[in-house]
Amino acid sequence: MNSELPTLTSSPNVNHLWAALLVEELVRQGTTLFVVCPGSRSTPLAVAVAQNPHAEALVHWDERAAGFVALGWAKATGRPAAVVTTSGTAVANLLPAAVEARQSGVPLLLLTADRPPELREAGANQAIRQPGLFSTVARWAFDLGTPSSEIDPAFVLTTVAEAVTRTHDGGPVHLNLPFREPLAPTPDGTDVDALLAPLARWLDGDDPYTRRARPPSHPEVRDLAHLLDGGERGLVVLGPLPADDAETAPAAAEIAERLGWPLVADLLSGVGHGAPRAFDLALASDRLREIVPEAVLHVGGRPTSKRLARWTADARPGLYVRVHPDRARLDPAHRVTHRLTGEPGPVARALAAALADQGSRRPIAPPDGWRARWQTAVDAAHDAADAVLAASGLSEPVVARALAESLPKGAGLVAAASMPVRDLDTFAAGGSAVVVTANRGASGIDGTVATAAGFARGRGLPTALLIGDLALLHDQTSLALLRDGPPVVVVVVNNDGGGIFHQLPVAESLDETTFERVFGTPHGLGFEAAARQVGLRYAAPTTPDAFEAALTDAVASGTSSVIEVRTDRREQADLRRRIVAAVAEAVDAALA
Repeated sequence: MNSELPTLTSSPNVNHLWAALLVEELVRQGTTLFVVCPGSRSTPLAVAVAQNPHAEALVHWDERAAGFVALGWAKATGRPAAVVTTSGTAVANLLPAAVEARQSGVPLLLLTADRPPELREAGANQAIRQPGLFSTVARWAFDLGTPSSEIDPAFVLTTVAEAVTRTHDGGPVHLNLPFREPLAPTPDGTDVDALLAPLARWLDGDDPYTRRARPPSHPEVRDLAHLLDGGERGLVVLGPLPADDAETAPAAAEIAERLGWPLVADLLSGVGHGAPRAFDLALASDRLREIVPEAVLHVGGRPTSKRLARWTADARPGLYVRVHPDRARLDPAHRVTHRLTGEPGPVARALAAALADQGSRRPIAPPDGWRARWQTAVDAAHDAADAVLAASGLSEPVVARALAESLPKGAGLVAAASMPVRDLDTFAAGGSAVVVTANRGASGIDGTVATAAGFARGRGLPTALLIGDLALLHDQTSLALLRDGPPVVVVVVNNDGGGIFHQLPVAESLDETTFERVFGTPHGLGFEAAARQVGLRYAAPTTPDAFEAALTDAVASGTSSVIEVRTDRREQADLRRRIVAAVAEAVDAALA
């Protein structure tokens, strides 16, 4: 027998045997991080994780944050982490992370302890209806039943294999695990050796009990390649991709080159920060928007840019191809004419190969051609924005750009929802290649600090987080997660409320008092005390040079830090309006 599995043969009772089998098979299936939330009913699971030599246990008291830590780790590794909770409302706290996992297609495994069936629907303490709680978002859910020596333990192993496989469909899986007493490792007379005897081969090795190979993607792309090659004025849109996807972006670039089309790369696409992303600003130009694409090839998730989405929807291109692994209808504008369901990397490579086989390669584009005019517009937008930002001091766009440019190559960067991800997508135009992620599936602001903690732990590398004040207030308790593990530099832009609402029509349609009370939501709080409370370094720079110095110092320290930048919401809204006006004028002139 494998010498590293003594806890299996020495399991004191059937509860702990099943828990040990479950954890060991999860480890063999690639789930090595277990975020454990303390509780009584989950005792067998917590003990099994603690005693397994290959399981990494991260213990945290907040189930909501625990779910997002697991989400961040999965974003970094491509493998599901497991969250272990007790029964009752602890389970319900996992819903926000489960929703984000489903919407963004990230694997996540929820292991929830439960009361046995005789205590459900009977008024027992801490007993709620847990089966079905995640029915609207779970890729698969299963109620394992109470452990019993009458059931072949191989059932536990095959259930684990099924659960992990289903997470790779992109989303959460819920395993509900009811336990009767004894919950503690108290002997109950179970003949463990007899129960494990049929599993001798599994016990002697370290391979999973069940292996499942995902079928390779062989899309029929040759006819589609001919259709794409017939379009003179097209666009390749590269949306958000998994952080570990290294093959899709080069293939998409080759496709764009062969077709002679512009490549529009989202912040979360994996294309390095050296690629200009001023296309969002450029689309503020009436003259550019009048040039509509005849065809769109959209690979990956939904781009951050709202202007891009509106422009392509208004264009109603005759050919709109969507490549995504999810079989669901991902077409909010109802413009998709062709869907290729499969992993973006293999599909893009197959499409690039098909174009190469048929000899597709546009001749050198004329200076007044579609691709050249697009590039002219993007360059003009970039230069016009730079001119305005140069005089803006330590503004929110300047913070986003400086952060992206200053991080060391290979570092992680987590962008919070609302303005941070938009500022990075729009203004982070140069600098070193960092690995960027964001919770853009449901675009919620909760759990962002916990996501960054999990992302850093999954990659094992320094990570930065750009976050707004409301998002940080929402997840402030998760700062405690940053005391251990790879360092995370939290850059919080504190504009004392909801800055994004100043970008919306409601800001112009309400009187200031009502707007501030209902949407602006000023709080008057800072984050120095919160950082000090959990032992994190703190800095509050007020100039661009001071910000870059603070960031350099924080990265060099090798410890987690909080850098707080205070801004004024109204001034930042006015700055963004001036940037858009300057860009529109510059692009219109460049295309005249």
